[in-house]
Amino acid sequence: MRYLLTTLGAAASTAALLLTTTGSAQAAAPAAQHVGPAALYAPSALVLTLGHGDEAATATVERAVTLSCTPAPAGSHPSPESACQELAAVGGQFGLLSRTSDSPCTRQWDPVTITANGVWKGKQVGWSATYGNACEMTASLTEGGSVFAF
Repeated sequence: MRYLLTTLGAAASTAALLLTTTGSAQAAAPAAQHVGPAALYAPSALVLTLGHGDEAATATVERAVTLSCTPAPAGSHPSPESACQELAAVGGQFGLLSRTSDSPCTRQWDPVTITANGVWKGKQVGWSATYGNACEMTASLTEGGSVFAF
């Protein structure tokens, strides 16, 4: 039997070509590296903020939390489990968390801006909403909602 060992370009230290007497070729591959559970799911990790100002770029952030929903609810959010459930119910579409409200709020202009930035199920998220004041924000977000309750 004849064996011919040839190195292949950049993989010289790990790949070899083995020729058998029948003329067929087989690649001698290095031992496969173990890929951990991180490769088994699309990530969901967000930074949620609440601040004063009439647009996200210039608002003064007063509170910020992290929220990770995959593989398990976690982060500095006070209720990560319920926040992740709410987001899952709307498919990660933050705009669907708000509703039209008839709650009485003053007409005081003290804008509050909330933001969500990061990744939801592997897709980039960059969302913000501005409300006239904190009362309008609270009244507009889904009743009992916990995503922006921090």
